Amino acid sequence: MLETLTRGFGAARERLRGVRELSNENIDEALRDVRSSLLEADVDFTVVKSFLARVKERALGEKVETRVEDASGRTLRVTPGQHFVAICEQELVALMGPVDPSLARGRRGVVSVMLVGLQGVGKTTVAAKLARHLQRAGRRPLLVAADVYRPAAVEQLETLGASIGVAVHRGADGELPPSICEAAAARAQSQGFDAIVYDTAGRLAVDEELMAELQDITSRVEPANTLLVCDALMGRDAVQVAQAFHEKLALDGLVMTKLDGDARGGAALAVKAVTGVPIKFLGTGESVDRLEEFRPEGLASRILGMGDVVGLVKDFEQVADQKQAEEAAERMLEGRFTLDDLLSQLKTIQRLGPLRDVFAKLPMFGSLADQVDERELVKVEAMIRSMTPAERAEPGIIQKSRASRIARGSGRRSKEVMQLVQRFAQMRDVMGAMGGGGLGGLLGKVPGLGRLMGGGMPRGFDPQALLASTGAASGQSAGGSRRDDSRRRAQNKQKRKQARKARRKSRKK
Repeated sequence: MLETLTRGFGAARERLRGVRELSNENIDEALRDVRSSLLEADVDFTVVKSFLARVKERALGEKVETRVEDASGRTLRVTPGQHFVAICEQELVALMGPVDPSLARGRRGVVSVMLVGLQGVGKTTVAAKLARHLQRAGRRPLLVAADVYRPAAVEQLETLGASIGVAVHRGADGELPPSICEAAAARAQSQGFDAIVYDTAGRLAVDEELMAELQDITSRVEPANTLLVCDALMGRDAVQVAQAFHEKLALDGLVMTKLDGDARGGAALAVKAVTGVPIKFLGTGESVDRLEEFRPEGLASRILGMGDVVGLVKDFEQVADQKQAEEAAERMLEGRFTLDDLLSQLKTIQRLGPLRDVFAKLPMFGSLADQVDERELVKVEAMIRSMTPAERAEPGIIQKSRASRIARGSGRRSKEVMQLVQRFAQMRDVMGAMGGGGLGGLLGKVPGLGRLMGGGMPRGFDPQALLASTGAASGQSAGGSRRDDSRRRAQNKQKRKQARKARRKSRKK
């Protein structure tokens, strides 16, 4: 996601590494990389030119504070390169924002949303996602199947509605969309629905017939929110489509879909600047739970390779069981964190969506996101489920014969089982140490991790180690150095020795 943009800003940051002061020459060199990536990402040339001019003006005109205090009062040294990156982040946020993702209420406090857009951009899926979003906010939504032209569109919405327990209003055979929407609004009023989402028809291009129908619907039901659904893969065309719709309809915002499948991301950067219409939601993936409120600062941070921990916290809050997560954290603090707990945590992470997207939101992990191999988690789960309860509770007792049995039961190799045991021990060390510096305040809010924060980041911490700890990194999945592996093997050997002594004592009693 957004690899093209991230690559350009990363190259600019590298150019300024070690620079003692910002000058016209080194800023121009850095901005040359940014300019190339922005244009390659299909950002409008006028937007690119304006953005670069603002960044350069601020970089040359602002005094660089080489020492600043963080929230805890510690003094940090700031380099000119970091100052340049901070300016880029602030200007990216300004380019895409400000954004208010909340939805307006109409008559009698009902949240009514009309979704519009071209055919094939994912309006029907977004309608279900939006209904799910409103449902989570405590509302009782009604979905309206007003796309009577696309084959099976009504049936698709009914299937999606049934999957989340949301009622779907459909018209009679031959009934036109404006009449369907009007009848749905009356039904919502009479049956106590306090939210309504109209899924309207699209066309292959913007035409007068489409606009006339949408304007007729608007005049009849007066939706409090009109949102345009755009496909990020359309690039610059998405911005032009948004402009064309906005000229005919009073758009309140956009829903950008398929941004997770777009390496460029130019539409997300330019649409607000060109049309004045902000992005309100991002639709990622096919699951009805994959709808995010758009945060310009989060996307800007990811573009600059700094992750989006706040966004990740919000994701965790949607899928994590607070009580169970806190109990798992308590066990980890007491050294009782087991492979069963690990399996539970991995299941929670999987519910967040594709792992590459999860890791892309973590600081230091953005460049490693493409190395994540989701198939590795399936292998890890198979190995854990092939262990006995005692082995899951204390993996240190797993030696060669046990590893062979586990390997046969999971269809893996003994070597992989032992690597999992070693990585699990490493993960406990890493997770116990994470949370200092810039990560502590935010990662501490993730359900279950708050109790773990406070050990400080270990010196020389390598984020690849955490990827390897779950077996989710391809290529170097064993993780860690040979010296660290030897140390962990020695520790595990000692643990097994202690476990054997304990068993012998128990038999004697």
